[in-house]
Amino acid sequence: MLRFEVSVEDLLRSRFALSPAMELSALLRSLDGRNRPLPRAWASRLRPAFERLRRETALDAFLALHTAHSGADFVAPPPRGLGQTWADDLASIRATPLAAARPELAAAAARPAGRDPRVRAVLDAADAVPRIAEAMDRAWRELLAADWPQLRAICERDVVHRVGVIGEHGWATAIESLHPGIVWHEGGIELGFFPRGGTVRLVGDGLLLIPSVCVGPSVAAHLEDPWPRTLVYPARGTAALWDATETVPGPDALTALVGRARARLLVALDAPASTSQLARGLAMAPGAVGDHLAILRAAGLLVRARSGRSVLYRRTPLGEALVGGAGCGCRYDGSWVPVRRA
Repeated sequence: MLRFEVSVEDLLRSRFALSPAMELSALLRSLDGRNRPLPRAWASRLRPAFERLRRETALDAFLALHTAHSGADFVAPPPRGLGQTWADDLASIRATPLAAARPELAAAAARPAGRDPRVRAVLDAADAVPRIAEAMDRAWRELLAADWPQLRAICERDVVHRVGVIGEHGWATAIESLHPGIVWHEGGIELGFFPRGGTVRLVGDGLLLIPSVCVGPSVAAHLEDPWPRTLVYPARGTAALWDATETVPGPDALTALVGRARARLLVALDAPASTSQLARGLAMAPGAVGDHLAILRAAGLLVRARSGRSVLYRRTPLGEALVGGAGCGCRYDGSWVPVRRA
């Protein structure tokens, strides 16, 4: 069992962040067969480009930096906050001195994947860091960039939900809601399922919490420098992405009643969200989303409230009853999942 000892000061300093580099790493490991398999349609769309990038770039050297449970720190720099971008991560990776990366490069060279002559040539090269950074940048642009606005919207909405739980029920409830295997016990966070045991003391630095679409279905953790002590957990709303059935449901009662676009919005609002978050998550035009939300609100299915600079919408009891009573065949059906059609 892994346990984080948490003080009141730690809670005051705990914060959320997003990590594009970590999402890219998890996606590439899934395509390489090291993580849980991607949904069939998503994998089929990305695999040809993935295999081509393995031939054309140093992507195999990047993959060699990862084991079943860990990866090199220099290719996944700690994020600073919710505004983290791929450009931020890429700049940090490119700025890594070779001397700082060399221990992780050498460790990769000693593993089976590092015995491939082509991979070993990159890992031993004086320009290993820029070559790996360039491979990651091409992978980002060709495999993840187009889907990132939708995936980011899922993670942002998760944070909005967690902050609401903290405000209403406190940190203990919010922490336990991250994953069924996480327990708040006697002033600490316990992960009974974690492969590594021991006690981690935060010593006033707080805990970094990162929602993720591609990491999971369990929880990952960073326990050593240069990362702050970190929990990476599956963001709410990702279950449909990994639904093995991958079927697109047919018309149902809710869709017939309010129309497909409005049904999608109602279903998507299982947690409060803004117009822009819904637009990104559902790949809809913001103007169209605003028009549909206004109609749903006028019908008594939604209410809205300001949260900081954002206006968040949530379902009313009537909206909840409609979604639940329809049996919700209009669950997330792939229209916001990163499976785009040509």
